[in-house]
Amino acid sequence: MKLKYIYQLFISHISILIVAFLILSVVFTNLVEDFVYRSKGEELTNYGENILHQFERIQMGREQILNQYSSVLKARNINFILFDDHATVVYPVVGKIPRIELKEDEWEQITKGNKLVVKRDTRYDQDVSLVAVPYFEGGRFLGGILLISPVSGTRDMISEINQYLLYTVFIALSVTLLLSWILSKVHVRRIQGIRDATAMVSTGNYDVKLPSSEFDEIGELANDFNNMVMKLKGSMDEIDSLENRRRQFMADVSHEMRTPLTTISGVIEGMRNKMISEEDKEKGISLVSKETKRLIRLVNENLDYEKIRSNQIKLFKEDIQLEELLEIIKETLLFQAEEKHNQITVEVEKGTIVHADYDRLIQILINITKNSIQFTSEGTIWLRGKTEDGYSIIEIEDTGVGIPANEIESIWRRFYKADLSRTNNPYGEFGLGLSIVKQLVQLHDGEITVSSEESKGTKFVIRIPLKKL
Repeated sequence: MKLKYIYQLFISHISILIVAFLILSVVFTNLVEDFVYRSKGEELTNYGENILHQFERIQMGREQILNQYSSVLKARNINFILFDDHATVVYPVVGKIPRIELKEDEWEQITKGNKLVVKRDTRYDQDVSLVAVPYFEGGRFLGGILLISPVSGTRDMISEINQYLLYTVFIALSVTLLLSWILSKVHVRRIQGIRDATAMVSTGNYDVKLPSSEFDEIGELANDFNNMVMKLKGSMDEIDSLENRRRQFMADVSHEMRTPLTTISGVIEGMRNKMISEEDKEKGISLVSKETKRLIRLVNENLDYEKIRSNQIKLFKEDIQLEELLEIIKETLLFQAEEKHNQITVEVEKGTIVHADYDRLIQILINITKNSIQFTSEGTIWLRGKTEDGYSIIEIEDTGVGIPANEIESIWRRFYKADLSRTNNPYGEFGLGLSIVKQLVQLHDGEITVSSEESKGTKFVIRIPLKKL
């Protein structure tokens, strides 16, 4: 059977409150009854002590004094009896002298000088409270006084108090029922809000935000829910971005592979059908070789990127003379730079050392320098090096076309192309180079930054920590 949470809350609240009220009512009733009987006993004890005091002080006219006390106490529905040391009634004397009705242990208690207080008893054919006060003279027990008061009045007072208590409990319970229902509705409404928001998220709507607070656990749950939705939204955005880039990558790769494969297929078909003359065969073979290298480069770049991402690459770091390394980069790319009428300049502080993996550092620098050559015409590419604050600093600056400010952070993305014209360029055309560069720099515990201004050039700065002693 399904029971709504609001009813569970309401029932649990009311159950606890009812049990609490019952316990408090029972305890309060017993306390009131005990207090009333105790007060009655103290009242009778005070009367008894006063009568005995007067009885002891006055020698003449004792009976008259006792009669006056008797009249006054009867008006309060209280009777008293004086008795001697044999439990025989001394006052009032009516006919045959009776004896007071006391139990053996009660009589023993009185003879020892202790007061006897019985809150409720039925020995006089009705419910009564009785008190016996002993009387001593010269240390000898002479008797005492017994005061008797029916408990009917006391019971009436207790019943009246209990009646008022019942009314109070009823009113308090009514108010509590109302407040409990309101509070249960408030809590359930907050939980229902989280439930509705969860349902919206399950349908793919991540633009959900719950009112949050630090007031209680539900507020903290709302905070956690908002954080979860924010992360889910970020993840979904990243997934969408990756999916878009994957589609773009597939389109780019398909285009890039189709072009060289078409060229290779065309040359081979031409040779097989003898449609290419002998003097053009060497040119065709050279073209096939270049297109094959393009395909190999595409595959290698993707393999490199995946190996770096999955931490399959191990670095073998060593101290490298930066000036010699940059001269090698210059010599390697000098032909490509001259094709675009660019000049490569090396500026390195003497004795500058970089602690890195030689092959991977070469890969980093060639990738960046190729990019600089690619987007620079009739300009200059500077390769600089220095040591500063425990880091080897490598700068690669060009006077090329620059990168738009809104695209600078995007250049590190896989398959990203700042300029779609790169597709037909033989260097870095697949948008993987800079992604690989950043991953490799991070593997060296270093960092790479870029600054650029359109039509003025771009500057890459690589910081790699020196070897720790």
